[in-house]
Amino acid sequence: MTDGIKELQLNHRRRQDFFEKNLKPTAASIQKQLFTWNAVYLLTQTWTRFLMLFVIGMVLFVFPKLMQVDSQLLTGYILILLYIRSMLVSIMAAVPALSRANVAFQKIEELGLRLKLSSSDEIVSSDMAELTQSWQSVELKNVTHTYYREKEDGDFELGPINLTFRPGEIVFLVGGNGSGKTTLAKLITGLYQQETGEIYLNGQQQVIPDRQEQYRQLFSVVFSDFQLFDDLLGLEIVETDTKVQDYLVKLQLDHKVKIVNGKLSTTALSRGQCQRLALLTAYLEDRPFYVFDEWASNQDPVFKEIFYTQFLPELKAKGKMILVISHDDKYFHLGDRLIKLDYGRIVEQTNLVSTSNRTLTTGSC
Repeated sequence: MTDGIKELQLNHRRRQDFFEKNLKPTAASIQKQLFTWNAVYLLTQTWTRFLMLFVIGMVLFVFPKLMQVDSQLLTGYILILLYIRSMLVSIMAAVPALSRANVAFQKIEELGLRLKLSSSDEIVSSDMAELTQSWQSVELKNVTHTYYREKEDGDFELGPINLTFRPGEIVFLVGGNGSGKTTLAKLITGLYQQETGEIYLNGQQQVIPDRQEQYRQLFSVVFSDFQLFDDLLGLEIVETDTKVQDYLVKLQLDHKVKIVNGKLSTTALSRGQCQRLALLTAYLEDRPFYVFDEWASNQDPVFKEIFYTQFLPELKAKGKMILVISHDDKYFHLGDRLIKLDYGRIVEQTNLVSTSNRTLTTGSC
């Protein structure tokens, strides 16, 4: 859950499947084991109390017969000690459990993943269908985000960012290491909350925190630090079996990976092959807006060529918006726009279509 938090936040159905198929069975198993060991613990506690009461009985009824002791004074001390002990044991037993529960809930809140979903499946699904059919643009207006980076003096500030994305575009996002490319991608997809500025959907509908969950369902993302799940969570496997096999062939993984009962037969693959499986999941989600964070960095030259020249144009032909974080300038001519970041600021925006047309015109002359 920790490693795949981004993927879970971005896909409502995947999160539900993860909760039903992975989290609930694990919690039930832990609950069963805890019940068993709590029963054993209570038995040992009961035996300990019995021994204590046995010793107290010896002190009260046996010792006075063996030595001169004021029985009333002895009884008073024992009763006070028993009363204090029971209270202290109850308090001390409750404090660690409450502390662990508090820490656990704080960690879950930090992940930003609610175990109890704020919206019903029907509402999110209907909103998703409406977004998929009607979305026209995602617009960032004066958006900023600040965070602390280790080994640097001061905070890193991204922005202000002013960008607009529309269906049927391939946009390349470039910049040096640490320039804020991945942070910008997380702002665009709603994984990070902007500190200032606004994000608008279709030019008018502002994305507010209450609608952040629905907004995230617009995106399908493969991050550089992606998490690959064994299950194809959130997907109707019965309907997509043929499609899965077709994609496995295209991704050249059909000889290594099979789909068995909605699960991947293996994920023990190289980093590049695992990235292809993550790409498979993204294709099957069929979202309007795709984000690829340096996806081709671990691919061999042959498959890198296939990704840029076949897969991206196919998605564009379907009317998808594709944002590609990449350093492969060899393929930039296939895009529509180029956005360059430098230390959190947009320093260049180039219309690649017009540039390509100018280049062709110059060549023909």
